[in-house]
Amino acid sequence: MKNNLKLLFVSLGCDKNLVDTEFMLGMLRDDGIEMTDDEQEADIIIVNTCCFINDAKEESINTILEMAELKKEARLKSLIVTGCLAQRYKEEIVKEIPEVDAILGTNSYEDIVNAVHQSLEGKHYENFKTLEGLPTLHTKRSVTTGGHFAYLKIAEGCNKRCTYCIIPYIRGNYRSVPMEDLIEQAKELVAAGAKELILVAQETTLYGVDLYGEKSLHRLLDELNKIKDLFWIRIMYCYPEEIYEGLIDAMIRNQKVCHYLDIPIQHANDTILKRMGRRTSNADLVKIITHLRERIPDITLRTTLICGFPGETQEMHEELMQFINDMEFDRLGAFTYSPEEGTPAAEFTDQVDENLKKDWQADVMELQEEIIFDKNETMKGRELYVFIEGKVSDENAYVGRTYRDAPDVDGYIFINTDEELMTGDIAKVRVTGAYEYDLIGELI
Repeated sequence: MKNNLKLLFVSLGCDKNLVDTEFMLGMLRDDGIEMTDDEQEADIIIVNTCCFINDAKEESINTILEMAELKKEARLKSLIVTGCLAQRYKEEIVKEIPEVDAILGTNSYEDIVNAVHQSLEGKHYENFKTLEGLPTLHTKRSVTTGGHFAYLKIAEGCNKRCTYCIIPYIRGNYRSVPMEDLIEQAKELVAAGAKELILVAQETTLYGVDLYGEKSLHRLLDELNKIKDLFWIRIMYCYPEEIYEGLIDAMIRNQKVCHYLDIPIQHANDTILKRMGRRTSNADLVKIITHLRERIPDITLRTTLICGFPGETQEMHEELMQFINDMEFDRLGAFTYSPEEGTPAAEFTDQVDENLKKDWQADVMELQEEIIFDKNETMKGRELYVFIEGKVSDENAYVGRTYRDAPDVDGYIFINTDEELMTGDIAKVRVTGAYEYDLIGELI
């Protein structure tokens, strides 16, 4: 890239989107483009968007509009929009925000360098490949997570068609990344300093079904576990009904696999689960959770729930509260239902009042706070490996994560020590105290 043009990249949304961003950054780096964090000195701005729920959509639109203002000031030479919002609302973006010079769909991000060059030549550029296959990538990612941990996206798209979810429409059907590509990518990430790999996809449990004719996540774990200098492997986004015995066996036999599973269940009332298009009942969920805890007694289970789905009543909400109380999840997040146009649930006539949704969400999180505080109290005296994430400013204390905590969504452990630690270090820590969501510990 000539003239030392500087590029600002804004990545919004989930960790799966972040992996796409990191691949694009890698391609742009290989093309010699200089990066900046300052929008005022950027010649090119790329916004990788999200539109999973309404809040994410609004954030994406507002970010594009904010960057479009810089274009009007004539400082900015090129504004490019990629990702989920681009895939879903291409016509609207092109029509309503003429400052956008190029726009790429979710399966076209391998074309980012071409999009930059075309837009700098003053040409409007679009690329929307069909939602089949996977982008062809010949680059090392530019990891943005600090380098000591990295996300490994093992599949794209989803086949489930839950009635509230837009993902299959903007990401396509489920496509697994070939195992040899993932192993190569994992080795590169570890060689560059990653000690923890976090496996992500719309659904990780179905990995390999389309490529190998059967669920193959256990085989992938066996291979990843062999990588020297890798310390932890963490699994996110496991649909409960797809958890299988071979996966549990692999979690037990592979020492590097964290005894941690993220299982988004969304609700616990059978009527709501059915309306959501979910494949489990309340009884199924109890059975799966009980079985996981029997097989892996120290497992940490995380889940996410939707509050105020169309047709939900006070009784159904209370049933969910009872379920949370009985199951005692180690980690839990709750969201209010967001009607997404184009999904079946958005057409349901019995939508729930917005304030009631928020009240129910507050109920859930209040109960979860009590549960996790009690659980944290029982952690006192336990000795755990801790991944150091940084230093607490102006204090002789560090913040870290145990195997029980995924980055950005779970809690932390605070360690008081005069010893000097570095981000990415792994330390052995004894738990000495607890807050609502976090732990306190001391170096052993």
